[in-house]
Amino acid sequence: MQLTGTFLDEISHDIPHQNWGRKEWDADFAHMKKVGIDTVILIRSGYRRFLTYTSPYLIQEHSCFKPPMDLVEMYLELSEKYGMDFYFGTYDSGIYWDTGDMRHEIDLNLKLIEEVYQRYGRYKSFKGWYLSLELSRKTKGAIEAIASLGQQCKSVSDGLPVLISPWIDGKKAVLAASADITKSDVVTLTEHEKEWDEIFDGIKEAVDIVAFQDGHVAFEELEDYLKINKQLADKYGLQSWTNSESFDRDMPIKFMPIKFEKLLLKLEAAQRAECEKAITFEFSHFMSPQSAYIQAHHLYNRYREHFKL
Repeated sequence: MQLTGTFLDEISHDIPHQNWGRKEWDADFAHMKKVGIDTVILIRSGYRRFLTYTSPYLIQEHSCFKPPMDLVEMYLELSEKYGMDFYFGTYDSGIYWDTGDMRHEIDLNLKLIEEVYQRYGRYKSFKGWYLSLELSRKTKGAIEAIASLGQQCKSVSDGLPVLISPWIDGKKAVLAASADITKSDVVTLTEHEKEWDEIFDGIKEAVDIVAFQDGHVAFEELEDYLKINKQLADKYGLQSWTNSESFDRDMPIKFMPIKFEKLLLKLEAAQRAECEKAITFEFSHFMSPQSAYIQAHHLYNRYREHFKL
């Protein structure tokens, strides 16, 4: 199993910005193409007051800053140039992270989704939606929020697919701001299966694809969780992808490019679990030969060598 998709982390809150313009992004899309990436997913269209495009709605209603360039349009144009599918990531107001209640994000995004598709739906590369609200276990308001926003995405775009990328509440599921790299209070396989059976049942009409983040459990445990995810996705008629993180969660420096051996272990586990596609968070910082991290350059070289790309 090889990576065929990546998130685009332009609006981040815990990874340094690389200050790229169109020239650098164009070069990065070319690098992605060389390793077989055919799908790019905007991680979020905005976070708190920072935006990827000038949204009249968010600027007026949420006092967001006007960005200096339209990144969404640029990504759509580059996706068309390089023959890639683009998934639009919804807005994250930050209120959910402050309150723990995902329902705060519903009203803001219902209107945003309509605004976005009216503006960019003409692009042939606009192939789907990504709900940027990251959930796990019994996240307050998650089923209501995901179901509402997923249905809105489908309604305005004549049924384009909707993707989510949840996280498994394993031992590495610690806050980025924490100095710890593991925790003791973790979900069991049985609990994970029971809880996600309930979540999938509540969102099955609004979501098409689920790509669980794969970095929150031990390498030797991952295959078991991925198999449960695949079984549940099959039960509810969802596609089961894997979000194979290309950064390392095993060290206190957050976050650095992953050791190639670890990435390979995770991709092999996903293949055995019969995941249908592997995407990563994310190529430009952690695998690109023009990343600010020189370790990413080497990861790109090792990846191409191994898969003979």
